[in-house]
Amino acid sequence: MTNDRDIARWRLHSQLLAAPVAQAEQVVSSLLAVQAENPSQSAWAVATRTASPRRGDLADAIADGRVLRTHVLRPTWHYVHAEDAGWLLELTAPRVLPTVDQQLRPLADRMTALTDAVEATLAAASDRTRAELAAALADRGIELVGQQPMLLLAHLELHGLVCSGVPRDGEHTYALFADRVPAPRRLDRDAALTELALRYFTNHGPATERDLAYWATLTVTDVRRGIAGAADRLVSFDHDGRTFWHGPGDVPTSASPAGHLLQVLDEMYRGYQDSRWMIDGEGVVPRVRETAIGMALVDAQLVAGMKRTVSPKAVTFEVRPHRALEEREVEAITDAAARYAEYLGLEPRLEVVDG
Repeated sequence: MTNDRDIARWRLHSQLLAAPVAQAEQVVSSLLAVQAENPSQSAWAVATRTASPRRGDLADAIADGRVLRTHVLRPTWHYVHAEDAGWLLELTAPRVLPTVDQQLRPLADRMTALTDAVEATLAAASDRTRAELAAALADRGIELVGQQPMLLLAHLELHGLVCSGVPRDGEHTYALFADRVPAPRRLDRDAALTELALRYFTNHGPATERDLAYWATLTVTDVRRGIAGAADRLVSFDHDGRTFWHGPGDVPTSASPAGHLLQVLDEMYRGYQDSRWMIDGEGVVPRVRETAIGMALVDAQLVAGMKRTVSPKAVTFEVRPHRALEEREVEAITDAAARYAEYLGLEPRLEVVDG
């Protein structure tokens, strides 16, 4: 009999948290996309899914162009493998663009000129920061204000014209998509929907069709087309009035390591919507807007909110439990803090704050 905790524990394995791989590039390719709004915290989301987390691992993949940090799937940043960027953009961008373009309406009559200017600037010298591109536009007599530079570049990313370049001193840069991905993989729509369903449910499952619809900003009808195309390579079961899809294989029976300190944008949380709360089988977490930017999981259950503070010599993890923690749970969180701190090259400090 499958319960919520079983499903959450299963996801630790499908998402590589309990079955880590060798390199960051493999993590991104396996998960298909990893939300990357906060570069530092999202880098850990990738690293913690590797057997030997190393800070330069993901950075090297981005610098080489094997992994891109760009807008895809939803109106936010994601890490995506270069081989998947082209077909994922073609499949998902049409439903994401209206959200971005609505905020760009004041620039609508200048979009062609803006696009041409950005492309010309990057063709002349690649790997420009957002500030440098805004300055180049200003030199051409086009002044952008507020969030307009970010929105413009997101628009161009979703059109497959620009993407991440080689980072400079840790700062995100932009390059022409055609330069970074000279031979993008293309799939027709049905093949793309099938591949999306197969890879999402294999590496996020068990999950529901509505989870995938949210994750990829698609209609449930499109998701069902994808499931139909991949049905011979997926397995399903019913739980709590919903159908859950996953890849074939034995059901995981254990979760190791037991503790994980993650951002709330991690795929274990943000990778679902319809069945997100499998990580709270006891129902102790308030169903309100997130008040913490991080979370502590023990045995695949969200037991506490988490805030990370970095100083020159140490990283402090402030943990606020959603209920009284057992000794084994504190030990699991302590172990997770030590792994995270080792990755950062800092001393770990854990503060459990009641109330």
